[in-house]
Amino acid sequence: MPTVQVTDLKDDDFLLDVREDDEWQAGHAEGALHIPISDFVARYGELTEAAPQDGRVHVICRSGGRSAQVTMYLAQQGIDAVNVDGGMQLWAEVGRPVVTDDGRPGFVL
Repeated sequence: MPTVQVTDLKDDDFLLDVREDDEWQAGHAEGALHIPISDFVARYGELTEAAPQDGRVHVICRSGGRSAQVTMYLAQQGIDAVNVDGGMQLWAEVGRPVVTDDGRPGFVL
């Protein structure tokens, strides 16, 4: 499974957050696209519209399990996707910003 470390992500990398709505509302990476894993197949078109055509999709969840499942699915669809190792827990731990929808500081559930 292709993976990337949180510390290797650049600010302009495309990030797909597959956590559930309550997790997203508590806090997320600014600029990430949110499609919960429970809705992913039904909402797959939103990803294909938003993702860069020639870029990589970095998939993140809380710790890396759910994002690994989505990464495997995307790879089967021919999309260049990588799992973000450690997920949002590590994201917050290394000091990357976590925000709410209104831009205030958030936290990881």
